[in-house]
Amino acid sequence: MDNFRKQYFEKRAELLLKNLRSRHFEAYYCPDRATALEKALDLIPRDASIGWGGAISAQQIGLMDALKSGGYNTYDRDTCSSPEERVRMMKKCLTADVFLTGANAISMDGEMVNIDGMGNRVAAIVYGPDSVIVIAGMNKVTDTLEDAVTRARTVAAPINKQRFGQDTPCGVTGVCADCKSEGCICNQILITRNCRPAGRIKFILVGEELGF
Repeated sequence: MDNFRKQYFEKRAELLLKNLRSRHFEAYYCPDRATALEKALDLIPRDASIGWGGAISAQQIGLMDALKSGGYNTYDRDTCSSPEERVRMMKKCLTADVFLTGANAISMDGEMVNIDGMGNRVAAIVYGPDSVIVIAGMNKVTDTLEDAVTRARTVAAPINKQRFGQDTPCGVTGVCADCKSEGCICNQILITRNCRPAGRIKFILVGEELGF
């Protein structure tokens, strides 16, 4: 990464960390994936049960591989052999000690936006797991909450739909059509503006582009 982009991320992160903490979130800045992985593992107790929901950024820093190879108690839906077992595993994640997630967008004043199709990820963010760890590249940060919602709808969701299959307008065109399709993944839109209890949600901001 060029030094100018690195400085840009660091300066924005300094203000964002202050604003997140004012909203009772724990928040950390890591300049790269390696230090982000180290911080995430430091926040996860060895005896904790751990679940996640589509956390691409956590995968990209190597967190899932580290947990699986390290003998942690993980609830991994991708190991399930049937759709029914997968649903049961997703429900177990709602009662995990630690839940890992990304963010579709974060505003500079410290509000997080996430969009879900099934709702399992936003449900765990709201209530259930004792600790929620958000891994987010600085490319997810927007100037305003309105920009954050727009990013989630018009950038994150259409790219995610490429991953899941092209059975919605954005899956075909790459452009949000505000659809009501059966395969829509914009069914729940969550804005997390404060953390209660304080410190339950922990942000690890990474000075790289992660996720989408």
